[in-house]
Parts: sequence; structure tokens; C-alpha cells
Amino acid sequence: MTPDTYEPRQDLQDDRHPEAGEPEATRRNAGETESSRASRGWWDGNADEYQREHGEFLGDDRFVWGPEGLDEADAGLLGPAAALAGRDVLEIGAGAAQCSRWLAAQGARPVALDLSHRQLQHALRIGGGVPLVEADAGALPFADGSFDLACSAYGAVPFVADPVRVMREVRRVLRPGGRWVFSVTHPIRWAFPDEPGPEGLSVAASYFDRTPYVEQDETGRAVYVEHHRTLGDRVRDVVAAGFRLVDLVEPEWPEWNTQEWGGWSPLRGHLIPGTAIFVCERD
Repeated sequence: MTPDTYEPRQDLQDDRHPEAGEPEATRRNAGETESSRASRGWWDGNADEYQREHGEFLGDDRFVWGPEGLDEADAGLLGPAAALAGRDVLEIGAGAAQCSRWLAAQGARPVALDLSHRQLQHALRIGGGVPLVEADAGALPFADGSFDLACSAYGAVPFVADPVRVMREVRRVLRPGGRWVFSVTHPIRWAFPDEPGPEGLSVAASYFDRTPYVEQDETGRAVYVEHHRTLGDRVRDVVAAGFRLVDLVEPEWPEWNTQEWGGWSPLRGHLIPGTAIFVCERD
């Protein structure tokens, strides 16, 4: 998971005054170029801390769809594990390529793609021989019809200004009948403070405010950008990109998972969804 790897932001206070050197949190427009540049810089700068903090939960060769801990080995959203052998799979926003290693262990031929050079260095550190590609998800460096499946666990989609562009690229590189499965923060979470405790259970903002969340430095340059889409927006994006939505999974919080991960926690997870997984097919 990198988004597979996504480190949740804290609740935004528009009148917050950051300490010297700390980024300022705000809501403002951020286009494709600014969002891509901010994501590359943020993940390069935070990859080490992210892998230290979440590496044990993610494992080296486990396919986890989100903080709830839904495992692809159990969910089978890409299809039965036994049917993955020999399939060409593209993982977008692969981080340290944990999901790709699991796919390889099932006999698939995965390629792990990420915008962040430092995240891919962690993939090299862990090893496993999975091909790694550093590229923007909005301009995939692959020929048409290169893959049977594509997946992304919290990768790319929440951080891009034009998700339809990314999904059209995914459709382009998929073969007919190919499946595209991606997970994102459940859109309803944008209405609540990003806090794991009771303070995160009261609505604090409009669910319908699509203004991006931005952290910017003292010059106003974005260093982190995340884009909000409502659930309906996500469905329309999938359709606009030429996919057919075949399932929408909202994982429930399991009793075994006692960890907190940013704004995700057992308390919140038992009451409101934290992750949305879209299962799509290319006709």
C-alpha cells in the first residue's frame, strides 16, 4: 500500500498559524503540475519515516488495501489468487512494492510504478526482483494493451488534480477485459476531522467542498496536495474514463486490528467507513 502509501493529514484549521519552517495548511486550488511536483517532493522526503512507521503492518510481500487491513489474499478483488499466475499486472503508487511482491508470489508478472524515487529505493532495499518504474501515473510509459490487471492501494488517485486522465491512461495500457482496482480514503471522511479519537466523530466541514487540501511553505509553494472527490464524483470519473464499475467495497474494521493509523482507528472504523475500493473493468 503506498497510498499504497498515504499518510493522512490532520484536521485543517484555516486560521492556523504554523511555526517557523512548518508548512501552512490551507484549502485552495492546485493544478496538475503543482500537485505532481508536491507529491514527488513529499514522498521523497517522507518515505523513510513512512516505511519505518508502517512497514511492519504492510509487510514485505503482503497486499493490503488500506488501514483496515483488508488483504487481497482474502478479498480476491483482482480475481482468484490461483488465476493470477501468468498475468501482467501494473501496480500504481507502489511505494516499496509490497503488493507487487505478493502478486509475484502468486505467479503474476507485476511491474511496480511510483512517482517517488525514494520509495522505489526502499523497494530495492527489500528486494524481490520486481521491475520498478519511476513515472507519473498521468503519463504511463507503456504501450497500449500491455497489462491484464492494474491496481493501486492508496496510490496516485487521491493526489492528482485530474483523476480521469490517470484512469484513461490505465485503460489505455490494459487489455480488453482487464480489471482496474484502486482504493482511496472514503470520501465521507472529508467531512470529519482527521483524528482517531472522539473528536473525529463530529462533522466539521462540508462533504461537498471539493477544494483541495494543500500544505504550503512560506513562499506559498505547495509541499503536499490531496484532492477530494465525492463518492458520486469517483463513480463518474470511472465511467468517464471508459470503465465499468462492477463493485464498490467499503471494508469494515476487523476486531483483530487494534492499531491507529493517522485518522484511522478502531473507534472510528467501527462507526464510519475509512476506505473505498473501486473495482472496475475495461470492456
